Amino acid sequence: MERPALLVVDDDPEVLRAVARDLRKRYGQDYRILRAEAGAAGLEALDELRQRDEPLALVLSDQRMPRMDGVTLLAGARERFPDSKRVLLTAYADTEAAIGAINRSQVDHYLLKPWDPPEERLYPVLDDLLDDWRASYRPGYEGIRVVGDRWSAQTHEIKEFLARNQVPYRFLDVESSDEAREIAARADGGRLPVVVVPDGPTLVAPSPSEVASHVGLRTRAALPFYDLAIVGAGPAGLAAAVYGGSEGLKTVLLEREAPGGQAGTSSRIENYLGFPSGLSGSDLARRAVTQARRFGVEIISPQEVARLRVEGPYRHLALADGSEIACHVLMLAMGVAWNLLPAPGAEALSGRGVYYGAAMTEAMGCRGEDVYLVGAGNSAGQAALYLAEQARRVVMLVRGDSLGARMSQYLVRRLEATANVEVRLGASVSACRGDGHLEGITIRDEGTGRTEDVPARYLFVFIGAAPRTEWLKGAVALDPRGFVLTGPDLAAGDLAGWPFERAPYLLEASVPGVFAAGDVRHESIKRVASAVGEGSVAVHFVHRYLAAL
Repeated sequence: MERPALLVVDDDPEVLRAVARDLRKRYGQDYRILRAEAGAAGLEALDELRQRDEPLALVLSDQRMPRMDGVTLLAGARERFPDSKRVLLTAYADTEAAIGAINRSQVDHYLLKPWDPPEERLYPVLDDLLDDWRASYRPGYEGIRVVGDRWSAQTHEIKEFLARNQVPYRFLDVESSDEAREIAARADGGRLPVVVVPDGPTLVAPSPSEVASHVGLRTRAALPFYDLAIVGAGPAGLAAAVYGGSEGLKTVLLEREAPGGQAGTSSRIENYLGFPSGLSGSDLARRAVTQARRFGVEIISPQEVARLRVEGPYRHLALADGSEIACHVLMLAMGVAWNLLPAPGAEALSGRGVYYGAAMTEAMGCRGEDVYLVGAGNSAGQAALYLAEQARRVVMLVRGDSLGARMSQYLVRRLEATANVEVRLGASVSACRGDGHLEGITIRDEGTGRTEDVPARYLFVFIGAAPRTEWLKGAVALDPRGFVLTGPDLAAGDLAGWPFERAPYLLEASVPGVFAAGDVRHESIKRVASAVGEGSVAVHFVHRYLAAL
């Protein structure tokens, strides 16, 4: 298998040799280090790699070069190898150009000259970028195969489950693949989807939990008791796990679907501190999971909690598979789930052209299509930009009269500058139709009441969210919408059985030793950074609670 390439471009021969030397020293065993002495030569090298169908991991280019600057070269690299990482090498005086390049050309990072010592200024940056690239790189992958119908809700569920849990797989569509049809014919009764596990069984129409048990995911807790149990592996839950594990608490993290939560489905998070180029939700989740495991946190996925029982200082969690674990402290970080589209036909076509959230696994199928998207928050805006790279046209349907009412201004500006994104204000979906998969939608003008039928095969829905707290009713105090009440938001009536003289801590629920963080908490700020902050801060109160036991 050909090693992936790293391309370095600089018109200064001495600088070019020095950068190539440093790259070869660190990465020469796993990557081929290629050099080009000008922007045009760099594009030629990229074209040659593409013609030979060889992988490119990263391009590092100087900014100031005659006839073609580094930003222009990296924009060309993005067109030819959209999944590659792109780094600009620039002098301090050119940092404004570098920041502009991040916005215009989606450059992943910029490095200032001089980069010596490389162990401090070069390698940590490139290590991080190459780790991200390798997480999605599938060289001649012959591992897990998912065989199914692209318009099957069950197939979509399995694909989404594997992708969000960072499990590599190859999808074979029975409509277009002879290999898929052969595998399906051999399956029990021709039922789909079929999951073929190398050196393992062939799973016919499996549930996500069945797949999980055969692909290396842990679905059952190893111990009966933990210091800290966290329900929900979104940003808040992952932050609490990292801080709990790093501070010596025996910690277990339970997730019903996949680590990352709603944020994990985001194609790009651009306003998270410390990542000027942004990062995808899956990258954030992967990094956080690795960090938590490094501190000894046990991650159980998929696993759902069915009931909470409190007995003295112990909190017992009854799990959906019939097992049970206990803990001293329980952290609630389940986040929220997208609301269902209230339109006739939408429910029957869910997973068959109607998708909730970004549904990254379906993006490649949108190539050349007109795609419709309902919603006006940041998640909707990022998804629209991501889909616009594949789709012929993305139409955003916004019920309100302003895109900026709920969306960050930087996203509004980018959407307005994207030629194939159309925003229709005062518009909603009043019906979905299709035989087996989505074929069309009805768009309603909120001002006039007029309706319009349009053909559509892809509809992505981002219309508010609700907490998953049904299993907590009667156990902890919730607000009328089901969000967990904590700290000063708890009224006297919520604390009728409170056993201590002290008031509940800031993030503590109506039951001592039960805390809530992130989107599941009443009146929380719906941002990744605030969820991470709450999850980490809550561990401080966990320690105070444990110290008083």
